[in-house]
Amino acid sequence: MKKFPLAFGTGVLGLTLVLTGCADASPPATEATSSEAVASTANEADEMFVMMMIPHHEQAIEMSEIVLAKDGLDPQISELAQRIKDAQGPEIEQMMEWLEAWGVEYDPDGMSGMDHGSMDGMMSDDDMAALEDADASSASRLFLEQMVMHHEGAVDMAKVELDQGQNQEVLDLAQQVIDDQTAEISEMKDLLNEL
Repeated sequence: MKKFPLAFGTGVLGLTLVLTGCADASPPATEATSSEAVASTANEADEMFVMMMIPHHEQAIEMSEIVLAKDGLDPQISELAQRIKDAQGPEIEQMMEWLEAWGVEYDPDGMSGMDHGSMDGMMSDDDMAALEDADASSASRLFLEQMVMHHEGAVDMAKVELDQGQNQEVLDLAQQVIDDQTAEISEMKDLLNEL
């Protein structure tokens, strides 16, 4: 009778020690070790994904804000644009925190002029102006068409991160981008067929 409580207590103690060890596995907080440990958690692919995804998300939010400002917008488009805006804002904040933790400086001016390549789905200034100038009906179609391309670019970028990245939090975000934006691409294509 006494063996079970002892074994159980030992198991709980062991689990507590393991969980405590997992929760605080960082080295003592000396400036050199802590910054080296943080920097070593991200490789070049992680940094590049985050550096490129921040302006990508910012543009998606800008596109959403443009279309949300239109009078007479279809409620389904309005709901989708708001959902995109609500999801990507906090992700930008998280990515900025990662860069700061890694000691990587984010230069938005330097990123805006960067050639991201054709795979990222970023809209040109002309694309953004066309969305801005369109009435609600035209803007709905334009927003969906542009956002499908935009999301496809994000999914491509996230797949590269899954192949080449190492930071688990960044890998998790990349998988979330793939899952969420693939579902939204399908939704947007359905909405385009209804217009």
